[in-house]
Amino acid sequence: MEETTINPVRYKTLRRAKTDEVGALVFDIGHNSVRAGYAGEDSPKVDIPTTVGVWLDSEDEVSVPVTHYNIGLCAIHVWRPEMELSSFLKDGMVENWDMFENFLDHIYYSALKAVPRDHPILLTEPPWITPPKREEMAELMFEKYGVPAAYLAKNASLAAFANGRPTCLVLDSGATHTSAVPVHDGYVLSQAVVKSPVGGDYLSEQCRIYLQERGIELVPPSFVASKEIGRAEEPPNWQRRNVPYNLTDSWFAYMIREVMQDFQATVLQVSDSSYDEEIVKTMPTTHYEFSNGFHKDFGVERFKIPEPLFNPTNGAKAGIQPILGVGSLVTTSVGMCDIDIRPSMYGSVVVTGGNSSLQGFTERLNRDLAAKTPPSMRLKVISAPGASERRFGAWTGGSILSSLGSFQQMWVSKQEYEEGGKAIVQTKCY
Repeated sequence: MEETTINPVRYKTLRRAKTDEVGALVFDIGHNSVRAGYAGEDSPKVDIPTTVGVWLDSEDEVSVPVTHYNIGLCAIHVWRPEMELSSFLKDGMVENWDMFENFLDHIYYSALKAVPRDHPILLTEPPWITPPKREEMAELMFEKYGVPAAYLAKNASLAAFANGRPTCLVLDSGATHTSAVPVHDGYVLSQAVVKSPVGGDYLSEQCRIYLQERGIELVPPSFVASKEIGRAEEPPNWQRRNVPYNLTDSWFAYMIREVMQDFQATVLQVSDSSYDEEIVKTMPTTHYEFSNGFHKDFGVERFKIPEPLFNPTNGAKAGIQPILGVGSLVTTSVGMCDIDIRPSMYGSVVVTGGNSSLQGFTERLNRDLAAKTPPSMRLKVISAPGASERRFGAWTGGSILSSLGSFQQMWVSKQEYEEGGKAIVQTKCY
């Protein structure tokens, strides 16, 4: 009898392919970063900045310059002369599709090391997305990447799902905006969505303006070769690293924004009630050390800078001027809903988004809403305890949803796409 030799590695691979179902992928596309990972897991595998480095290069002086992209946290920190930093998103929707395709290539092939045609994919989208953008996304996933199935889900409904509340009002405060989105039985009520163009980036800009007005030099950490820590509020003594001087303004602005994000996460706090300087003067100060060694205690400004988020009359220094406070966003959105579902909206206000991790954010929102909610309504504000859980709210909801057996019939399959065209996402993806 002829002897058959079995390759143990190949045998294990075939056995795994037959017994294990291939997991779906979940991509949560946000203005600050894109979270990606496998459905059914607790947290995403990768969290990559949405900002991309763009630079031109050619092999010789005669060749036409080719556009190159630096993608990932380490890549965009590279000192590359003439490299501009920009995003492929505008108002939560993909604007630069060539950059977005390169970004997806990086996630698939470098970050997750996954084969697109082997995994169904669930992508998040903002509640105000336009039909052409949805169709273009479906076309990209099916035509270029050849995914076996896809689904486009509203990030607010996924955040509601992650918090176990199919009917609720989702207050999402992210990098570029804060929105109040009513969700009823898992469906977004688009006619009652209210948003404000203020978020984490707005706070970063207010911090930068405040510090520069007081003559505090803001330096990217990578510029500092050495420093000496002196007494508080003394001029810093530091040595500059030998870095290129033809770095772009967009690169430098992004590095300063990172410093400001750390500053606001460490120092800023929302006051319990409307800002009163006499009261906040009695509050404890917070010490902060900048990258060049300068350090001091911050007191009143900790509460003054974020106050316009909740009280627009306490005006911002420059840039965007908020029209509605966070509490008013919620009450305005609820007021635009049908009167029958208003009690369930007030009874489940779900707070999500990275900016909601600001110290005191949820407590102030609860207090503001308590003063504005009709006496007949029961108010309940729900927020995940950890900062990462709030940041990953939509991704977690997508992870849970796409791993459910009952969801499998909801996917838009490759066959359905080929038969119905890209417009099928308008009827199957709610």
